[in-house]
Amino acid sequence: MASTFGRLFRIATWGESHGAGVGVVIDGCPPRLPIRRDEIQAELERRRPGQSKITSRRDEADQVEILSGVEDGLTLGTPIALLVRNADARPGDYEEMKTKFRPSHADFTYQAKYGIRAVAGGGRASARETIGRVAAGAIARTLLTHAAGIEIVAYVKQVCDISAEVDPSAVSRAMVEANIVRCPDAKAASAMIEFIDAIRKAGDSVGGVVEAVARKVPAGLGEPVFDRLEADLGKALLSLPACNGFEVGSGFGGTRLRGSQHNDAFYSDGERVRTRSNRSGGIQGGISNGEDIVVRAAFKPTATVLVPQETVDVDGKPTTLQARGRHDPCVLPRAVPIVEAMLALVLADHWLRQRALVGGTA
Repeated sequence: MASTFGRLFRIATWGESHGAGVGVVIDGCPPRLPIRRDEIQAELERRRPGQSKITSRRDEADQVEILSGVEDGLTLGTPIALLVRNADARPGDYEEMKTKFRPSHADFTYQAKYGIRAVAGGGRASARETIGRVAAGAIARTLLTHAAGIEIVAYVKQVCDISAEVDPSAVSRAMVEANIVRCPDAKAASAMIEFIDAIRKAGDSVGGVVEAVARKVPAGLGEPVFDRLEADLGKALLSLPACNGFEVGSGFGGTRLRGSQHNDAFYSDGERVRTRSNRSGGIQGGISNGEDIVVRAAFKPTATVLVPQETVDVDGKPTTLQARGRHDPCVLPRAVPIVEAMLALVLADHWLRQRALVGGTA
């Protein structure tokens, strides 16, 4: 099973949803980087279940333990191991799922691939695996901040057909954290919260879109062919549970424009080359151009719902499943810090690659 990500800034996540714990090993982080446990913990607090009425009721504190790679608040340049112990696992909620496949979940495909699966919580297919990504992303964010002043902010752009009006260049973390759905448009946020809560009470689920922006990214990150920056960002976000769509810049909307309308005109502000618009989303030819990097990730509705659904059992016989357990009616609010983490991991990796290419002056 491929559980590693990155080339120079590399991570390997481990653990199952209802096992003893989950975590990550980070390799390739430069030495002497100041790391504070509370900064990692703050990101995990944004991801953890049970934080509001529109998230999973699973009660996990998700307290991170730094096992290696950090001494007196500074990275050693050696592998960093981070652990979060599971405390509120309820494997009994998944007893029926031992023999029945949840529609649109990874139950069937994991069984088909490995001939065995972790039934409780979906094992590695659970969003609980992303704890390691968020913890590692917090360290990657620290590297980017210290090295280049890069800022990353993600937010809920859309829930079902409720869309927010947001200027990616102006949105702040404070605006995002001002409400439980993590949408910086207060009016849209209120409608989203009301809608998600109604879906929760009905035992159903709903999807939407997370948009993210990375600011102050220097020009030159990325590769021109297979490791294009947008390709690695797409892989990073599409590797997230429930994510089934990715856009950068104008995305699919750009297909409705002519080239003369879509092109970003260049100019010089006296210090560097800029573009007057940003339909490229900060990336051209697979390489960052110095403008804000803007991406969007589409998340489908949570597969596990409390509504009875037609399915089959492990012998292929038709049956009905009414799932139990504690699941998010909408993954979007908790996906925001996860999307930020994946952006940070990709940018940290490409920042180190560019620094190595140009002799330490990225």
